[in-house]
Amino acid sequence: MSDLLNRLGYLQTRRDRTPNLDLARDLAARDDIAGIREIAENMWNDNKNIHGDCMNVMYELGRVDPNLITPYAADFIKFLKSKHQNMAQGAIIALSEVAKVKPDFIFKHLDEIKKVKETGSEIGVNKSISTLAETAAANEEYSKAIFPYLLQHILSCPHKEVPEHAERMLPAVNENNSFDFIKTLEKRLEELSGSDFTRLKKIIRIAEKI
Repeated sequence: MSDLLNRLGYLQTRRDRTPNLDLARDLAARDDIAGIREIAENMWNDNKNIHGDCMNVMYELGRVDPNLITPYAADFIKFLKSKHQNMAQGAIIALSEVAKVKPDFIFKHLDEIKKVKETGSEIGVNKSISTLAETAAANEEYSKAIFPYLLQHILSCPHKEVPEHAERMLPAVNENNSFDFIKTLEKRLEELSGSDFTRLKKIIRIAEKI
């Protein structure tokens, strides 16, 4: 096993992910392209613990600098169909970062992202909304294709999810669609109470200033 892989949490017999986060930050700080490639290649490792840790390192890298993981965007799309939930979740987390710097790629794979939104875990749904919102924010063409779909989701999702999902949509809200966004949120407002009501009202106020 290489010195780099030996820094993974699993190979250090650690149950927490701190070693993976430290490795991601180190690779980013050194702009270690070769090291990042080795981690990316081992997302396909036969050992599920190693490939899980490598996916963890990759999406943590994306949080530091999305550009460092864009060469592996196609791999993340493939992992959305993984039978291992941690790999599928890790892939959509990574793609939510890729969307910030490579929306054109995400736009070509809208169907795959929408499928995660419709069938994924809670993390998968949340991150797919972020991925779609960041892509919609790129230009008017993407916004027209994606934003109505997100609004429809807000209208139909369980009321407890509305504040979280509306907040994730904010990057895509602009002066052309803020009115529709606000009106959609107001339709769900009466279903909420307590902190959920307060949170959604805050999002509406933010949108009103756009």
